[in-house]
Amino acid sequence: MILSFMLCRFHYEVTLAKNGKEVVDMFLESNKFDIVLYDKDMPIMVGPEAVMKIRAMGVTDVKIVKVSANDNAMEALMSVGADDFVPKPIRLEVLGPMILEFINRKNN
Repeated sequence: MILSFMLCRFHYEVTLAKNGKEVVDMFLESNKFDIVLYDKDMPIMVGPEAVMKIRAMGVTDVKIVKVSANDNAMEALMSVGADDFVPKPIRLEVLGPMILEFINRKNN
């Protein structure tokens, strides 16, 4: 909820998912997203499994960012298809430029 509030302050459209399966289902329903922020520990389907399923669908035009307090798991989580990593606690001075860079690159 805190992350959602942060992103809404920058006028980004935010879609929330309660678990990893819900995220995968959104992609199966042909929803389009620019960026997906996920945590490793989500109910029903954990983050890495959701990322692998999204990438297995051929979805490559979305930036998938792992958000976690566990810096040690970064490499393993990136190996399942995530594009970037943001440590918790999330700081806007880290996340904001990352999002802006991606959006600018996508728009050009």
